[in-house]
Amino acid sequence: MSELGLIAIGAGLAIGLAALATGYAQAKIGVAAVGALLEKPESFGTVLILLVIPETIVIFGFTIAILILFTLK
Repeated sequence: MSELGLIAIGAGLAIGLAALATGYAQAKIGVAAVGALLEKPESFGTVLILLVIPETIVIFGFTIAILILFTLK
């Protein structure tokens, strides 16, 4: 396999695994968030922030993928 192919696989894994981890985290947080909102509806702002935090994992994965693609060529 060529070096460029391995670089592409590494970048794909960086963003793909980050996206999978984010989906898993948001699923768990979402279940807990619905329960929390049913008990205490005024906590919507806090719940929204907690749902947004895992998205940073995808941003980090995207950043690593870009770094892999453009610095290893």
